[in-house]
Amino acid sequence: MELLQQKILECGRALNDHVLLVDSFLNHQVDVALMREVGREFARRFADAKIDRIVTIESSGIAPAAMAALEMNLPMVIMKKSVSSILNEGILQTDVFSFTKNAPYLLTLKSQFVHPGDRVLLIDDFLANGEAAFGAAKLLHQAGAELAGIGIVIAKAFQPGLKKLRAAGYRVEVLAPVSRMSENRIEFGEPE
Repeated sequence: MELLQQKILECGRALNDHVLLVDSFLNHQVDVALMREVGREFARRFADAKIDRIVTIESSGIAPAAMAALEMNLPMVIMKKSVSSILNEGILQTDVFSFTKNAPYLLTLKSQFVHPGDRVLLIDDFLANGEAAFGAAKLLHQAGAELAGIGIVIAKAFQPGLKKLRAAGYRVEVLAPVSRMSENRIEFGEPE
């Protein structure tokens, strides 16, 4: 998606070969006009997938997922990364290791919001190693739903997540695949 890639080049910053800072428009401050276009693009790319609901993982995936849900006129469900003292009935959980935080967390889905037979589209902000997406897929499977597609705003395509998800048979659409980056240098492209 050209508009997104231009925004990354203009406002993003590669701190090194693993960290891409996009907090000025995606995950701290949100460019809602850009996220609306991101939502439209996901809706276009998954128009043929017969999606019943959109799922995301808190918190940076919420803006693009909400815009896609609005564009597709679908409900949106947020998987939680933290344990809640009031969220204890009908929950599904799995351990996920966060590349960004370099620490594990407990991914939680309240099962009443995803129904058996649902075709679900997972939308997330970043893809590195694929751990969050595989964790979400596990919870959706436990709920009896089908992960019909994965929409990723930015994928570090040089890391193993994209290849592993596709090898597992998941349809993954990436709006901005980063093929290479180093300090102050960002290149786009899908892996071969």
